Amino acid sequence: QVQLVESGGGLVQAGGSLRLSCAASGRTLSSYVMAWFRQAPGKEREFVARISWSGGSTQYDSSVKGRFTISRDNAKSTVYLQMNSLKPDDTAVYYCAASYDSGVRTYVYDYWGQGTQVTVSS
Repeated sequence: QVQLVESGGGLVQAGGSLRLSCAASGRTLSSYVMAWFRQAPGKEREFVARISWSGGSTQYDSSVKGRFTISRDNAKSTVYLQMNSLKPDDTAVYYCAASYDSGVRTYVYDYWGQGTQVTVSS
């Protein structure tokens, strides 16, 4: 089992940047595919990005491709989401998640953090 804790959220103006971190404890992070999801008020949780256990493969939702970058440091048991050119539509609670499998649906992921709020003002 793995425990996940997100950090790095906050309030930023449109066009700004934030870097989210997800620190893992418990089982070694390198065993898992890691992903970021987000949930805006009144909306379903949606896929943002995922990264393979080695970091060699990544996938992004079209809404963030070219603006967000997912990365991982298995030695530090941490996954990152660098978010640039932020838009008000990016406002949401951001969650990291871990799974032995790979995919873009929430049910694929077995472990979730508590989330970190990102608010982008116009």
